[in-house]
Amino acid sequence: MAAQKLLSLLVFQLALVAFILDVANAQGLKIGFYKNTCPQAEEIVKKAAASFISRAPSLAAPLLRMHFHDCFVRGCDGSVLLNSTSSNQAEKDAFPNLSLRGYQVIEAAKDALEKKCPGVVSCADILALVARDAVSMMNGPYWQVPTGRRDGRVSKLQDALNNLPAPTFSISALKSSFAAKGLSVKDLAVLSGGHTLGMSHCSSFTNRLYNFTGKNDADPSMDPNYVAQLKTKCKPNDATTIVEMDPGSAKTFDVDYYTLVSKRRGLFQSDAALLTDSTTKSYVQLQLTSKSTFAKDFGVSMVNMGNVGVLTGNSGEIRKKCYLVN
Repeated sequence: MAAQKLLSLLVFQLALVAFILDVANAQGLKIGFYKNTCPQAEEIVKKAAASFISRAPSLAAPLLRMHFHDCFVRGCDGSVLLNSTSSNQAEKDAFPNLSLRGYQVIEAAKDALEKKCPGVVSCADILALVARDAVSMMNGPYWQVPTGRRDGRVSKLQDALNNLPAPTFSISALKSSFAAKGLSVKDLAVLSGGHTLGMSHCSSFTNRLYNFTGKNDADPSMDPNYVAQLKTKCKPNDATTIVEMDPGSAKTFDVDYYTLVSKRRGLFQSDAALLTDSTTKSYVQLQLTSKSTFAKDFGVSMVNMGNVGVLTGNSGEIRKKCYLVN
């Protein structure tokens, strides 16, 4: 009897291990996925990215953001890259995506890969690799990117509007948005640090300067001196001017973003929101010390984000051109 129980327990444990492995394999991503089918894939992508970013470093931030905007809408399936058609408005034409740039970098990498290993490397993987390489080229961390994603065939403008977190989000809205993608509050605090790179249009934050509660007032959570400084650059209804998100350091990937947030100088309401939650506030404060973990954490959270809703195995396709379904 005892032996039978032991055998039953062993069978159950083996079944559990098999189930866990199945779940892991269903995700289907692994480091070096193209080792046998296209050994130079990552090198080819890096070379293409470097050829553009070395000439135009300002492309690094929108390329990082492009991967984020891809993953938050239908998962990391390259759907943000697809063009609209006569019968469908695609994600890239949604308002939050109109400021994305660098599609030509992805296409250049894809063209080079198609010459070397046709029909093998997905556009979704190119996007994940380019985001890593862009950060690394701006003196940021370098991390191993699990690959094996396949490309989606669907891209809808409304999905982008429904899923992308807005710069006006409160901490509760941000936490809900990230949790819906299986991402933690720490991932939220870490990935917000991507705002260390790049520029923003005034229109993404002028409500904080001029008419925050409808009484011609500024957002009280923003440093009044910073409000005054921003008002000299951004007039009400200004839709064209751009400013640095991390002034003086917008082309270097560093912890300065967290210093700004701690001084109430984060540009967006979503930046200021990090100080309104104990977990995210603690993370901000940790980055101001010699024990800063941001560089290491960023790679971990990017891998977590890069796992969201991926298509693997026989799902989706490998596009020949990243802006068109096959």
